[in-house]
Formats: sequence, C-alpha cells, structure tokens
Amino acid sequence: MQPAQIGPIESFMTEDHVELDRLLRASERWDGTIDETAYRKFRGGLLRHIAMEEKVLLPFARTKQGGAPLAIAAQLRDDHSEIAKLLVRSPSRAIISALQEVLSTHNRLEEGPCGLYATCDALAGDEATAIVARLRAQPEVPQAKYYDGPLHRRVS
Repeated sequence: MQPAQIGPIESFMTEDHVELDRLLRASERWDGTIDETAYRKFRGGLLRHIAMEEKVLLPFARTKQGGAPLAIAAQLRDDHSEIAKLLVRSPSRAIISALQEVLSTHNRLEEGPCGLYATCDALAGDEATAIVARLRAQPEVPQAKYYDGPLHRRVS
C-alpha cells in the first residue's frame, strides 16, 4: 500500500508550521526570558499564516463547494480568534505555553489526509500550484503593539 501523496498546498502550509514551531521554541531562552527577535518573527509569521487560511484557503474551499463552508471552518476560525487573543499580549512563558497548546490541537485539524490542506489540495486539483502562488503572495500582517490591559468582553 502506497502512502498518500502530499499535495502542494499541504506541503507549503505544513512547512510553514514547522518554521513557526521552530521560531516559537527559539522564543524561550534557557533562563526563562523571552527572545524578542524570535518571538516577533513568530508572531508576524503566525499572523500571516492565519491570513493565508482566512483570506485564501477557506474562501477558496467555500467557492469550490458551491458556497458551503467546510465542516471544520467554524472550529478553525474559533482557534484563530483564540490565537489572536494570545498574540495581543506581551510574550511570556505562560503565553508561549498557551500558544503551544492551542497550536498542537489546531495544527492537527489542518494537516494529514483529512485536514484542511489535503481537502484544499483535493478541491484544487490542477489549480493547486496557483493556490500556492496566492498563498506565497499573501503580505505580512502589520504588528500592533502589545496590549496587556483588561480584555474586552462581548456584551449579550
């Protein structure tokens, strides 16, 4: 039995996960302090990665499915919101730990034969390389200053 071939979208996005994981690990110094340069690269890279999913992959999949969102789209968006809330705060060991926890679960929804990326590769077919070109063209997301004040709560 042959292993499933990984498509161009999954390959590109999974490589980005590997780099983001490396940067997040590099953000934590052995003495418990934060490497601001590594964390800033991680933060910017993760914001761009989320933008690639929100602005390219999820709309592409929805269009290919005749306007119906992917079954995992709502969970992915909830995770992206949780990640964004963590990225707003100044980096600390606690923030890095929380990010690692969210990302370990989140990345499993995206990678593998039933994940977002493989699904997009299947929907894209011959268009997959063009989708990767759109992903590569996604600009960096401007980084705001950290905000450590009270978090706003949704009023019902």
